[in-house]
Amino acid sequence: MQRVQTQIVLDVPTGYAAGERLDRYVTGFVLNATRAKVQRAIREGQVTVNGRKETKPSYTVSAGDEIVCTVMRPQPIRVDPEPIALDIVHEDDDVIVVNKPPGMVVHPAYGHRSGTLVNALLHHVGAPAIEADSDGDPDDHGEKSDADEEAIDGLSSMGSLRSGPEGFVRPGIVHRLDKDTSGLLVVAKHDVAHQRIARQFLEQTIHRRYVALVWGHPPDKGTIDAPIGRSTKDRRIMAVTRRGKASRTHYVAIRRFAHCAELELRLETGRTHQIRVHLAHIGHRVLGDEAYGGREIRCGPDTRNRRAFFRNLFEDMPRQALHALQLEFVHPGSGELVHFESARPVDYSRAIERLEKDR
Repeated sequence: MQRVQTQIVLDVPTGYAAGERLDRYVTGFVLNATRAKVQRAIREGQVTVNGRKETKPSYTVSAGDEIVCTVMRPQPIRVDPEPIALDIVHEDDDVIVVNKPPGMVVHPAYGHRSGTLVNALLHHVGAPAIEADSDGDPDDHGEKSDADEEAIDGLSSMGSLRSGPEGFVRPGIVHRLDKDTSGLLVVAKHDVAHQRIARQFLEQTIHRRYVALVWGHPPDKGTIDAPIGRSTKDRRIMAVTRRGKASRTHYVAIRRFAHCAELELRLETGRTHQIRVHLAHIGHRVLGDEAYGGREIRCGPDTRNRRAFFRNLFEDMPRQALHALQLEFVHPGSGELVHFESARPVDYSRAIERLEKDR
């Protein structure tokens, strides 16, 4: 990923009297910066105060100081329409309901610039390529801009045209599914539809049901009520943590195998990786979920034959066995309650057949 050098100028107000350390002051203004990164930049001479290099992170900031930071930013993301086949369950003037295949990323980010659902949607609606700033306007200290969004013909543009701190561009995307989770996802075709659907997510009136294959035999039904936040051990994944956001998942066991089960799950909240984290938390990890320990034999004998059995199963289904089965919401145009359902995908169904034989 290519990066470009840019400068951020911070003019300390004349009335400033807090006396903060330089590293803490700069971190508060630079989007997506950590204090450790800022400290390293200061020590490497990438920060000047009043025209002079300041290499001590502990320097005390004073009123009237001019602080100039040299930072490296990713180049802007350009999102091109791509002729990728879509499984469209429903489409009208307001929404598109897509059955997302496993392995497809929902929107472009710095690690995934093409081949995403958004690339396919732009092509589907006949929209041109779009480009987002790398981190907002350098002149606003890297803060998010409230500038008017450029309209996208055929997809909503709410909050979608700036890459933001995580570097994403997501026109039309109201909610997301993980890359390796398959199933139903609703896309807004204009901003009014986006607002009305987003409000339903906020008010928790949208009904989403998933199915998952899990290790072990959980109770016939239950509710997992545990806060979810970023893992302190591995920032790439989530975890149940006291300081996390309130999260609630309801489940019912609908099928049992020798040492696994199939659950139907209903989300009351919509946190990142919620189902996967909650099921791992109660000791029933999603089958095949590499990030949360679902690719190891968790129940039953750990014999050579069973290791070979599951190795073959995971080769055929190289992802977590999680599928967004049903989606129900109030249509943003008609005001009617609409319901959509998608069949379990082929790899998921084959895994069920294999588990049936494992009895």
